[in-house]
Amino acid sequence: MFAKILIANRGEIAIRIMRACRELGVKTVAVYSEADKNSQHVQFADEAVFIGNAAPKESYLNMDVLIRAARDSQADAIHPGYGFLSENASFAAGVESANLAFIGPSADSIRAMGDKAESKILMKKASVPTVPGYEGLESYGDFKKAAKEIGYPVLVKAAAGGGGKGMRVVNEESELKEAIELAKREAQNAFGDERLLIEKYLANAHHIEIQVFGDKHGNLVHLFERECSVQRRHQKIIEESPSPLLTVELRERMGQAAVNAAKAVNYHNAGTVEFIFDPRPSTFDLQPSFYFLEMNTRLQVEHPVTELVTGLDLVHWQLRIAAGEKFPFTQSDLHQHGHAIECRVYAEDPSTGFLPSTGRLLQFIPPQGPGIRVDSGFAAGDEVTHYYDPLLAKLIVHAGSREDAIRRMKNALNDFIVHGVVTNIDYMRAVLEADDFKQGKVSTRWVETTFGEWNVPQPELHALIAAALADVVFVGGKARPAVSNETDPFNPWKGTGNYRN
Repeated sequence: MFAKILIANRGEIAIRIMRACRELGVKTVAVYSEADKNSQHVQFADEAVFIGNAAPKESYLNMDVLIRAARDSQADAIHPGYGFLSENASFAAGVESANLAFIGPSADSIRAMGDKAESKILMKKASVPTVPGYEGLESYGDFKKAAKEIGYPVLVKAAAGGGGKGMRVVNEESELKEAIELAKREAQNAFGDERLLIEKYLANAHHIEIQVFGDKHGNLVHLFERECSVQRRHQKIIEESPSPLLTVELRERMGQAAVNAAKAVNYHNAGTVEFIFDPRPSTFDLQPSFYFLEMNTRLQVEHPVTELVTGLDLVHWQLRIAAGEKFPFTQSDLHQHGHAIECRVYAEDPSTGFLPSTGRLLQFIPPQGPGIRVDSGFAAGDEVTHYYDPLLAKLIVHAGSREDAIRRMKNALNDFIVHGVVTNIDYMRAVLEADDFKQGKVSTRWVETTFGEWNVPQPELHALIAAALADVVFVGGKARPAVSNETDPFNPWKGTGNYRN
């Protein structure tokens, strides 16, 4: 096992990795930007290294600085977490070239799966189902011909990116040309690559992903599925396992397809193969159909869901596999137990299109209790800035059944107290209470088409009065305006006129 590793990330995932390292007796090195000098992950680590200004490109995306920090601190390895450089093949190669271990897959595997067009070609060769479509198109005439053959609606999307950037749904031919131009422009700005591909658009599809795990000795298995269809802006909000839609037969088929996909690129360590799934019989296969979407060559944000239903610590095994150990489980050893749900608690306002909310966390009290887990990188008094993703915490629950897990999650959300920024806590509770969610009928467009016009619960009168009274916050002896969304009737700061951290 490694003696010391550097975590090239921040926030909750950095702390999650550090906890695993503590349990394995491994020392940790945190890195931090100017905006993060007082952050929780810096305090949690054994050592911390300053790496630059707040802007990610000057700190967490600076490969040379990160590798130098690892060498200067005498670390043996680098864990990239998720986001930032976690799926950057050049970074993985650079880490290895510096005689450091990269805790993740090989640079070749990352590169092979990083290009949507190339990875789709690879999947076709590996007999992994893919959405009907075409890659390598250049002229408008090529796109027009392909769209007509596939049948509208179609999806044009960036070949080199993700996260919803460079992606346009086209419902009829009159929209195609403009959609191509807009998608190319956005893809060029986001990824420096304007190449597009075109696919059949499945309007009512679900997003189901399969966790895979492999070692450097040829062992590769899947750790079952996660249902991730509750999304806003093409990003997940709620994930669960098992999926309420899959039969035993479908689970086996999807799991084997994911393993085949990973084997096609000689994959090792943790990864996730993502599929879109239509539960209705399709015109392509005359049965419920799933199609390869992409592979995330890293640890996923929602990995705790898999940990709770399998009983495995995925970060432990990431470290062990990177250190050369064998993964000791075969597919027949692995089973799902109970039901797990994760809600991502964001500093954002659902009533304004999920715009981020910034400010100081005046109060931050996560829930506790049996079957409740909270992964977070924040505490009361911390500042939520505009520089990074507004994820405050991941709230995960586990119970014996889906119904019990939903009930436990609703209670946990009720008990989660955050003041100082607007959050999506009330929104997620409303999603859990929706009949569509209870029945497993939420598609990837459900938030956008059905649950987008959400009415914010009106705060009680006494909460409004308290918020009006608490018009300043004293920070370091200086007054500043307070955020006026303090709705908790048990807030101990109410009525004081001043909040003091």
